[in-house]
Amino acid sequence: MTDTATDTPVPPGRLREVVTHLEMLARPTGLDAAEPPPEPGVRLERVTRPAVAFYRFLYNTIGEPWLWQDRRRLSDDALAAKIQAEGVQVHVLYADGQPAGYVELDMREPGDVELVFCGLMPWAIGRGLGPWMLRRATALAWDAPGTRRFWVHTCSFDHPSALKMYKAAGFVPFDEEVNIVPDPRADGLIPKDAAPHVPMTV
Repeated sequence: MTDTATDTPVPPGRLREVVTHLEMLARPTGLDAAEPPPEPGVRLERVTRPAVAFYRFLYNTIGEPWLWQDRRRLSDDALAAKIQAEGVQVHVLYADGQPAGYVELDMREPGDVELVFCGLMPWAIGRGLGPWMLRRATALAWDAPGTRRFWVHTCSFDHPSALKMYKAAGFVPFDEEVNIVPDPRADGLIPKDAAPHVPMTV
């Protein structure tokens, strides 16, 4: 649900999240689909039909510090239906010979591409890989036939640099909402010591 009164007390086991929606309506000037990676051996590779176990490894490891929970709550069948759907693309970032992050693009709506997820493994943060991966994802979005809009949302639980990175890439905020959501640490979905930057309500 949407909470428009940000001073409303949050019940125990719940959290207040601020979600910012951003979009770009034209391909950024100078965007080069062949831009070299920031380090030798870094590559972004599409997984044509992601296995649920592999996807959960990426989503859970990358998202735990930021309280990503929606996909954790899905059954394997429901998750497979989302990530293996026609028009959904999962691209995995590799560095040092291992998965370092991923982006998920939803191209099912004609002319409209959503950046559903974009994140790095904890060990890969701070190496300049995130902005490069985002630029590659942006090129993929605008290279898709008929793209007129590329959009994303981020929330107040995400990495502090996420919103700044999206704006620097050319995204412009167009909406903001405040939601009251379950705290995944309260029901054991995520360890209680995750995301110390987000205090638990008691």
